[in-house]
Amino acid sequence: MKKIYVLMNRIQQKLTEGRKLLSIYFTAGYPKLEDTVSILQELEKNGVDMVEIGLPFSDPLADGPTIQASSSHALQNGMTTKVLFEQLKDIRKTVSIPVLLMGYFNPVLQYGVEAFCNKCSEIGIDGLIIPDLPLAEYNTHYKSIFEKYKLINIFLITPQTSEERIREIDNASKGFIYMVSSAGVTGSQKGFGQDQQEYFKKIDSLSLTNPQIVGFGINNSETFKQATQKTNGAIIGSAFIKMLSEKGIEGIQDFIKSIRLV
Repeated sequence: MKKIYVLMNRIQQKLTEGRKLLSIYFTAGYPKLEDTVSILQELEKNGVDMVEIGLPFSDPLADGPTIQASSSHALQNGMTTKVLFEQLKDIRKTVSIPVLLMGYFNPVLQYGVEAFCNKCSEIGIDGLIIPDLPLAEYNTHYKSIFEKYKLINIFLITPQTSEERIREIDNASKGFIYMVSSAGVTGSQKGFGQDQQEYFKKIDSLSLTNPQIVGFGINNSETFKQATQKTNGAIIGSAFIKMLSEKGIEGIQDFIKSIRLV
């Protein structure tokens, strides 16, 4: 029997708003170790709908050069899972939008899966995105722990994911499905071609239960518009981190305006 949440998770609440959602990914502890909370606050202030905080990892295979570089820099700055949790301990006093943690499963295992989930719950983290945690492994070993702490696990699909697999993921999901727009690494695209447009149409035609949010390849207002034409929102990571590298926190307002065109 599926466990029913009494209170709607912030992610689920946000998805009911009926507008195209903008989610921003950034690496914890970058550009400076102590920037995490300030970036979060500035993103909410400028109308971002959700935020994904990346847990830096020493071997980020699926990440492109921009995110890899930010991850290496953050580790050199001294960012760890423990430091991030300490930084975020009072985040719900100033930030109300959904916050997710995204990273590889190894640091979660090292911390202890239940201890990690418990800490997320205490802080007010709403969901986790762990690309290298397989669906079967999650269902068998970790689903009950995630649900105990009311954390939504976000699964990824790609253009190569079979329809059968997509429907399995849809059935297992409680928030949104992360649609990877291409098979490449993050930050490797310059706009969307015909193949991606067909992929977006294909997923739309499946009439899935869960909303879809697109990641990889969104870097300006045009690609945001393309990505959200048939989906519920888009995630920007590499382009945002590049902006942080060049302009710092002071550049956030203009960056978000350039995506939303407001």
